[in-house]
Parts: sequence; structure tokens; C-alpha cells
Amino acid sequence: MASATPTRIIAVANHKGGCGKTTTVVNLAAEFGRMNLSVLVVDLDPQSNASLHIGKKHPSEVTVTCAELLLSETEKLPLAIHEETHIPGVSLMYGSLNLGKSEDDLKDGTPRPSEELRDKLSPLMGVYDVILIDCPPSLKLLTSNALAAATHLIIPIESGSQYGMYGVTDLMKHVSKIRRINPGLQLLGALLIKHDERQTVCKLIEGTAQEQIGKLLPVRIPTSTKVNQAAMAQTSLHGMDRTAKVTREFKQLAALLAAELKLNGKESNDE
Repeated sequence: MASATPTRIIAVANHKGGCGKTTTVVNLAAEFGRMNLSVLVVDLDPQSNASLHIGKKHPSEVTVTCAELLLSETEKLPLAIHEETHIPGVSLMYGSLNLGKSEDDLKDGTPRPSEELRDKLSPLMGVYDVILIDCPPSLKLLTSNALAAATHLIIPIESGSQYGMYGVTDLMKHVSKIRRINPGLQLLGALLIKHDERQTVCKLIEGTAQEQIGKLLPVRIPTSTKVNQAAMAQTSLHGMDRTAKVTREFKQLAALLAAELKLNGKESNDE
């Protein structure tokens, strides 16, 4: 069934590993799904953590992953979409270890190697309300494809680490380059992860992020053991503990983004 609103494609990107990209993608997807929005997660990370988290199959068992889709014609698109996942209302395009090889093949075998994902997702515009792209921890061709396909960008920052802002200048330069082929890409903001207002390092990271990125999302995601517990249980934070502070923050973030992006969701009443 076609979506009543234009499809929003949100890339969650930062070439620093361990900054919360997959956590952000999975839990935003879950919260959007709870609003009765139609959601697709595209796992572009060779580590496939999002796929391992929400997929009902192991990525190695999937015939058409993002790796195969990027190098194929669009007729493989239906085979790449898996509607049954561990998160209600959320479909998945699986990641794969083969994405590393696909990146090399794209470089050598396609005329516009940064635009393949955009071409592959184009038939889905108007089908899903939201497409969330989990990017790999690099600024190479896979991330370029995500940024070229996206309408919006979230940059997760590990607030609790002194290295949380490492390389952000390079990321912002890369975003500027991608805007040459995707001038409509909009920055939703930096999302501070593992944030604790009481810690000096978090206050410093917050100030530096505001200065270097220019826009911070108003929600702060705290450190919580629930994040790893939810991943191990293959559920969302809401599925793990709906009353936890980290769950409430993701719920608030999804509501704010839905309002900003004019997504006409209706939250389910399963409180």
C-alpha cells in the first residue's frame, strides 16, 4: 500500500565505530513502527549488526542482500526486502560481509558508483513512510551511496568518549561533497549518545559538536545496559523495557522527528 506522505530516507552516518549508529537505526525504526508508519531498514554495514539484531535469518542465509542488490538491476529489489523481522512494522534489507567486495566492484563497474543505492531505492519512494540506512564506519563508497540516496542525515556522536568528535570535520567535508550530487540532503542534527550532563567530557563534546556540526538534536541518549540486552534479545528497547530512561528518550526522539518530517503516524496504545 502506498504511503500518503513522501518517503523520508534517513542516513545514520559517522565513520567512527561504536558511536551508536545501529542502536539509533533499530530503535528509531521500532518507534516509527509503533506509530503505525511503514518502515524499512537498509543495512549497508558489512558487519550487519542491524540485520543480526532485527532479522529472523542470519545474513549468510539470505540470497539477495544489499551487496547483491547494489550490483544488480532493480528487478532483484523485491527479493531484497524482508517484511518479517523481530520488530513489528519494520522491514529489512540485510547487510552482508560481501558489501566490502561490492564496494570495490561498484568502483570499477558502474558509471556513477555513488548513486547505485539511490537508483535501487527509487521504486520504493511512496511505498514506505521512512527508510533508515545504517552506514558502515567509513567514508568510502557505501557511506557515499547512503548519503546520495538520503533525504536526511543524523550524525550520532559518542558523547561519553574523549574521542567522540574524532574525524567529524572529515565527515562534514564528505557531506559537502555528496551534496554536489544530492543537493537536497538535509541535516537533522547530531545525536549525542551515552550522554551524561554531569560529566565534563560530555559537556565538552556537546559544545564542540554544536560548533563543528552546527545543529544538535534536542534529545540526549544516556548510557544504559538495556541497549546491549535488547540487541542480545533481538528486540527493541521498548520491547526490553518500555519504562527505561533510554527507551523514553528514543520515543521522544522519534516523536520529534515525525513532527519535523511531517510523518502522519498514530502511536499504538500498547503502553
